[in-house]
Amino acid sequence: MSSLFTRFKRLVGIDIRSDKYTYAKDPDFGYTATSRIPEKWVKTTCGYCSVGCGMLLGVRDHKAVAVRGNPDHPVNRGKLCPKGLSEHHILAAPGRAKQPLLRKNGVLTSVSWDEALDTMVERFRDIQKRHGNDSLGVVGTGQLLTEEFYTLGKLVQLGLRTRNHDGNTTLCMASAVSGYKLSFGSDGPPGSYADMESADVILLIGANIADNHPILCHRVDRGPGTKPRRLIVVDPRVTKTAMMADLHLPVKPRSDIALINGIAHILIREGLINYDYIEQHTNGFEEFANFVSAFTPTHVALITGLTETQITETALLYGRAKSAFIGWTMGVNHSTQGAVTVAAINNLALITGNIGRTGAAPFSITGQCNAMGTREAGFTSSLPGYRKFDNPQDREALARIWNIPVDRIPTARGLAYPDIIEAAVQGKIKALWFIATNPAVSFPNYKLLEQALRSVEFLVVQDGFHPTSTSEFAHLVLPAAIWGEKEGTYTNSERRISKANPAVPLPAKPAPTSTSF
Repeated sequence: MSSLFTRFKRLVGIDIRSDKYTYAKDPDFGYTATSRIPEKWVKTTCGYCSVGCGMLLGVRDHKAVAVRGNPDHPVNRGKLCPKGLSEHHILAAPGRAKQPLLRKNGVLTSVSWDEALDTMVERFRDIQKRHGNDSLGVVGTGQLLTEEFYTLGKLVQLGLRTRNHDGNTTLCMASAVSGYKLSFGSDGPPGSYADMESADVILLIGANIADNHPILCHRVDRGPGTKPRRLIVVDPRVTKTAMMADLHLPVKPRSDIALINGIAHILIREGLINYDYIEQHTNGFEEFANFVSAFTPTHVALITGLTETQITETALLYGRAKSAFIGWTMGVNHSTQGAVTVAAINNLALITGNIGRTGAAPFSITGQCNAMGTREAGFTSSLPGYRKFDNPQDREALARIWNIPVDRIPTARGLAYPDIIEAAVQGKIKALWFIATNPAVSFPNYKLLEQALRSVEFLVVQDGFHPTSTSEFAHLVLPAAIWGEKEGTYTNSERRISKANPAVPLPAKPAPTSTSF
């Protein structure tokens, strides 16, 4: 009766729910809703994209009630994008995984942690004994903390002794990794966000930062003193970032390499290259110059759909710049020749000396919050610290650090993420362990993935939520802490390391239940 009366009062406007929507004054941020005033603010780092914004997470009664940008953090200086401003809601979202679930007679049934981990180890050991160590494949994610991914790599490759360990970052960042290695011998962006503020020309290729990395747009807005900044955007689409540009180049899809080589052709023809830098820091210039000689403005215009004037203007702006910055994201990395495109971009920086100077860099803008950290400390495409599997000195150095025989460290990387899935379909991979990733949603070939998930003998899915599209296939589901519940570090696109701190406790365990498949 009381509930009906309350609903009646709200319907006729007598009850305006003033108790819920009252305002009060927060000592740090002024007037706001009473429900959003915390008992304390916890410093942490955003767990969404690679920009790596610092934030303050407001906590009251052990629950996250508000979030603010950290004004003292050098990345975002108090600003947050819409995702960051709503991030605290994920901590109270429904569907959290709270108890290990083991499939028994076709039903996912609640079990103890002891039973879950014992079963996991026994099944992995049995499968590896019958089919070899590399019959196990493990796929992590750029959502993990650096410390987690580092520890996972040691566990998988030194403990479980399988080389088939990768992360879902391969789907987005493999091109940048390979391109940097082709050009510089090591994977590590040679620039920073501050360069975007110092550059007098910014060239963005396949990068819609206005939508995908909005905080970086504030860097573009802040120009070098009173000198006007020129923004050039290469993108087939008229994106929000393209609308900001002084010059938008709507290239035909898959014509980026031709455009970049065409710019190099004009730079060499016009003498807008740094001969001293080329002599001191590069090799193969004569072969490169001969190769791009065929990429005349007329030829490039036919391939790209641009005018010769647009191509020439772009090259002259870049070549005459005191400091020129090139940034790219998935428009380059997801292309069919992404690694080659990245190397071509690096070539522009190398022949003009636009690298290693303030405001000048070829800069890959990463996707996930810690994709850079997994590349630096991971155990997938390279050994931790950018060390190489095939370098004996690198392996010996790590063996000394870890106090293990050097022959325990693999001499070559194992299968990459897509190849792990292919191997599962082919019957070479017999067990899979997915950690903090949902490939049934994100993997590009769902039919292939579904066949892999149904083919393996034992599938472990470790996630903060259940059910997910992937966990429904699992033989074992392991619950996990998520952002805001654990401590560690993220490395952002500019290789800045920021701390992530726990603010709320883990969700309580439910009473034992079972769910059918």
